[in-house]
Amino acid sequence: MEADFYKLLGVTRGATDDELKKAYRKLARDLHPDKNPGDAEAEERFKQVSLAYEVLRDPDRRKRYDTYGIEGLRGTGAGGGGDPFAGAGFGGLGDLFEAFFGNAAGFGGAGRGRRTGPLRGPDAEVSLTLDFEEAVFGVEKEVTVRTAVACETCEGTGARPGTTATTCAQCAGAGEVRTVRQSLLGQMVTSRPCPRCNGSGESIASPCDSCRGEGRVADHRTLRVTVPAGVDSGIVLRLSDRGAAGPRGGPPGDLYVHLDVRPDARFTRKGNDLVHELHVSTAQAALGAHLGIGTLDGEEEVVVPPGTQTGRVVRLRGHGVPDVNGRGRGDLVVQVVVDTPTSLSPTDEQLLRELAAARGEEVDPPDSGLFSKIRSAFK
Repeated sequence: MEADFYKLLGVTRGATDDELKKAYRKLARDLHPDKNPGDAEAEERFKQVSLAYEVLRDPDRRKRYDTYGIEGLRGTGAGGGGDPFAGAGFGGLGDLFEAFFGNAAGFGGAGRGRRTGPLRGPDAEVSLTLDFEEAVFGVEKEVTVRTAVACETCEGTGARPGTTATTCAQCAGAGEVRTVRQSLLGQMVTSRPCPRCNGSGESIASPCDSCRGEGRVADHRTLRVTVPAGVDSGIVLRLSDRGAAGPRGGPPGDLYVHLDVRPDARFTRKGNDLVHELHVSTAQAALGAHLGIGTLDGEEEVVVPPGTQTGRVVRLRGHGVPDVNGRGRGDLVVQVVVDTPTSLSPTDEQLLRELAAARGEEVDPPDSGLFSKIRSAFK
């Protein structure tokens, strides 16, 4: 049965966008599963009005529906054009349409056919800690993960050596079973993995003794991971087909490697730039100096001009972190910090006082500190 989407929403064919939205919101509030827990009929109606609204709210889909009816939406009638719900923003509407009308109408293309063959294995995760320079320049490391691997005894088939699997009698090899029931919009088709073969489409009369018919066993695997240059903490590397083996010869999942980078005492990372604090004396800051600093590429010279103040920045181009996407390399940013001496020898103090006098700068006299004032109070 092909229901009228306008009647489902309770509007006329000439309804405006605002009228469609108002009608849908009222129905959605009344029929929402949270408001009707356990009410299968209300849940089904909620899905139906949701489908109707998603069709009519879009001008192109509405025009196709008005011209060709539901056949125009399926992509097999005169309207054609494939899946009208494909693309970003419409998520599971294609699946919802299939649930109401079935896949026999051709909605969504051949890619929506029945699932066959062994199931894919689950993904696996592992953490990898890197030294700072390993993250900057890239490295190859080994990781060990406990996961499911193909059974060597049966070579992943799940069947005892010398025997083979047979087609599942319950699902006829489809890997899933479907239930069809009538709804207001016609046939509603639901599917679930076959309970007899767990979605593999095959039955094993003589299971392998090592894996008990699973086709895989738990074991530790050591894998070599290529870490690209420029990675940082929080980056996750995806290794395709390196995760857990699928049951009974199914394809493996992926392995996700979570990276953690140890900090470096010399540098602070900011994006692809490295920041280094260069401490200089007051004499070096005042008179200037040529100082060597260690970079990730070896020794480099930094020029401190006369009169340098704390906060001055010297940038060494191309001595930072390589971009992880191969787009050049950051800089080494040297931030100058002028250190004021905290303890002076008598000779140092005398020289500084002479300098202050020559420059006409007012300074405290000798022994004018706190302890000197305390001593003077008791004289």
